Amino acid sequence: MIQRTLYMDQIRPFIDKPLVKVLTGVRRCGKSSILAILRDEFLVKDPAARIIEMHFESMEYAELTDARKLYEYVKPLIAQGQKSYILFDEIQEVTGWEKAVNSFLVDFDCDIYITGSNSRLLSSDLSTYLAGRYVEISILPLSFSETLLFRRQYNTDAADSIQKQFYEFLRRGGFPVLWTASYTSEAADKIVQDIYSSIVLRDIISRNGIRNVDLLDRIVKYIFDNTGNLISGKKISDFFKSERRSVNLETIYNYLNYLEKAFIVYRVPRYDIKGKEILQMNEKFYLSDQALKYAMLGYKDSQIAGVLEGIVFLELKRRGYQVYVGKYEDKEIDFVGINKEERVYVQVAFRLSEEETIEREFGNLKRIPDHYPKYVVTTEENWSDNIDGIRHVNIADFLLMDKF
Repeated sequence: MIQRTLYMDQIRPFIDKPLVKVLTGVRRCGKSSILAILRDEFLVKDPAARIIEMHFESMEYAELTDARKLYEYVKPLIAQGQKSYILFDEIQEVTGWEKAVNSFLVDFDCDIYITGSNSRLLSSDLSTYLAGRYVEISILPLSFSETLLFRRQYNTDAADSIQKQFYEFLRRGGFPVLWTASYTSEAADKIVQDIYSSIVLRDIISRNGIRNVDLLDRIVKYIFDNTGNLISGKKISDFFKSERRSVNLETIYNYLNYLEKAFIVYRVPRYDIKGKEILQMNEKFYLSDQALKYAMLGYKDSQIAGVLEGIVFLELKRRGYQVYVGKYEDKEIDFVGINKEERVYVQVAFRLSEEETIEREFGNLKRIPDHYPKYVVTTEENWSDNIDGIRHVNIADFLLMDKF
């Protein structure tokens, strides 16, 4: 099994600590595999380790519908006089699960790891019962560098050039299942469509009692079609009005929140670099994986710029940056990444084929009067000139950099 080092390095400092480790992320992004990696590590350290492992989408645990039933089922499995490792996968299927988990933490010597595909996992109830007793690790689909590891493991054209492998990643996306075998584009799209349908049915429609499925579908398509564009509830409402449909703003915002909670999209607010404040008007939405867009809308070369932005956004997020759309006076900066005392500015473009594009991408960054790293990231392979300290980097090389 391939080690996902980025996440294991985040989890290991908390092993055997009295904190619930909460792994969140979109369905099929690899959370279950990380639990399996943890289980194997525990057994290597102690072959006699008591491990309680449960996947709540299995029929085996279908009767454990609430916290009391879960507690009574697990209690006799917990070892007496030694630490037990509890691994709960997709625990949001159990009503009131946080009460049982809190009891395991209080009543027994347990090290607890849970996963969930909906951010309701971190609801106010969880904060109440486990206040100060949990740490969240956000799991994303495979990064470009991780797909290279998968290609070597599964012998899928690992000898291709880095540029060719990047374009394969661009087209296929990062859901791990897609990198365990060779799939045609049509087969890969079908797999992602099924993943998307599972997310929508289980984590959005059923969980939120949505009746107007057609409206949800239209909002999803609007968001997917406008990846990388500034979006507001009013813009979406105006779009529906142009189609002679009336949708109130509250419904639109509710549906956007549902998409966020299911980790289908991430909301990226705007940040005033000069005023050092987060702006309330207009935001951008990026998908948790570009393959979701293709599965819903098909692949279009004309929309590659927005897809490239999404890939860069996810890479910044993986590396621990708080990511914003930057505003400096009247200019927009694609991304401002802030991580404690570190900061990075990134402009993303498909190609710098025209002087106007070069001036826009570099010019916007040149106006920012600080000395943090600044990048223009494109698909160009041979043009690597730096201008006034602003680095021009090919996107594949950017994603593989050790440090920005």
